[in-house]
Formats: sequence, C-alpha cells, structure tokens
Amino acid sequence: MMATAEFTAPENAADVLTVDSLHAWYGESHVLHGMSFSLHPGEVVALLGRNGSGRTTTLRAVMGLTDRTEGEIRIGGRNATRLPPHLIARMGVGYCPEERAIFASLSCEENLLLPPRQTDGGMPLDEIYALLPNLAERRHTPGTRLSGGEQQMLAIARILRTGARLLLLDEISEGLAPVIVDRLFDLVVELKSRGYTILLVEQNKYFAAPLADRFLVVERGTIVMRMTADELEAQADLVDRTLGV
Repeated sequence: MMATAEFTAPENAADVLTVDSLHAWYGESHVLHGMSFSLHPGEVVALLGRNGSGRTTTLRAVMGLTDRTEGEIRIGGRNATRLPPHLIARMGVGYCPEERAIFASLSCEENLLLPPRQTDGGMPLDEIYALLPNLAERRHTPGTRLSGGEQQMLAIARILRTGARLLLLDEISEGLAPVIVDRLFDLVVELKSRGYTILLVEQNKYFAAPLADRFLVVERGTIVMRMTADELEAQADLVDRTLGV
C-alpha cells in the first residue's frame, strides 16, 4: 500500500451528505421511518443493524433507487431529494451494491474502462492497479472467473473510476475469505486517508469498528443508537444484543 498524508477536512466545510427525516417506500411497504444523519468531509460512518433493518434501503434512497421518498437529502449542500440516480452520480456519489454489479462477460480491465467519468478526478487505471494489485494480475480475466473477493474489489474500483468522492458501500466484507476482508479493510483505510467520505453498511461490527469515526445502529427503519468508536466499545453488550450477535 502506498503511503499518503492523512486527510484533514478544512474548517467550516459543508457536510458531504445530510439526510433529514427520510422516509422511503417500496410499493406500499414503508421501510424507512424518519432517518436523520450527516457525514462530514473525509469521515467514515457505519450503519450497523440486522438484515432487513433498513440499512441498504438508506443507501438506495440516497441514490434515488426507491419507489418513493419523503424528507430531505442534501449532497455537498445541494438539494438532491428525489433526483434520478444518474444525476446523483454526477454529484460525485458512487454506490457499490451488495450484488456488486459488474459485467460478467467483460474482462476485469474492460469493466474498469467502461464506467463514464461522472465528475473530475476519476482514478487512473495505474493508480487502481497500485491500490489493488490483485486486479492488475487479473486484468484480462473475465468477470465470471474472478473470485468473490476479486469481484468486490472490481466493484469498488469501478466507482473510483467515476470520480466519486462520496462512497456508499454495502456489506463489502460479507461472505469473503479473511485474507480478502483484510485487503478490503486496508483499502478503506487508504481511501479515508485520501479524503474520501464513506457511508459503510455492515453487519460485521468487528470489520467496521476500527474503520469508522461514528456508528449509527438501525432497527426497523430508524436510528436507535448513535455513538463514537469509544462509545461503541463501552456499550458492546448492548450493541451486540441489538445486532443479534
């Protein structure tokens, strides 16, 4: 991993993401019930919760991928409420869904060449390969022959290519071998050091705990606990009971 200087947000910088009283629906199903939180520049915030708690729906609502929303979403101080996904992407937001969304019939490198650059500052291929040497080794391999961990790396690399600076990452450690989880952990640390702002959905508290600056515990579509890393450790038993650990 290449060394980089630690990112420091400028004073009085606007919040990168502000979610205020957010409700969201799929059809008639009311999933989110008044979610409110914000992300500061260069911050990693983890949404913890059980499956079905509303964490993924929160990411999808920010990206304009739910059937209906109420409340307000602001990105970099600009109103993004109910904008279509392609306009959200142009505001510098990258979404890595749990299902990874790579093109299986294309090679690793073709996947990386495909995403349009939505904003200035998309990461060059050589920099992607320096961050994720596994992808450099597998650049000519079709997506169908990549391991689950390599597919996850490729999915994240694709959004880095777009120039996004706010990353919405959904369960990136789920079901992967420990050695791959460690590499993804190092990647998030590196991205944070470069000033990326990250909203991380995780059920694995032990993956998220050393990474995040703040933790939001979600239950039944609302935030039931807000805490720092120190508070997470001090209230570990309560958090574990809420998460069903």
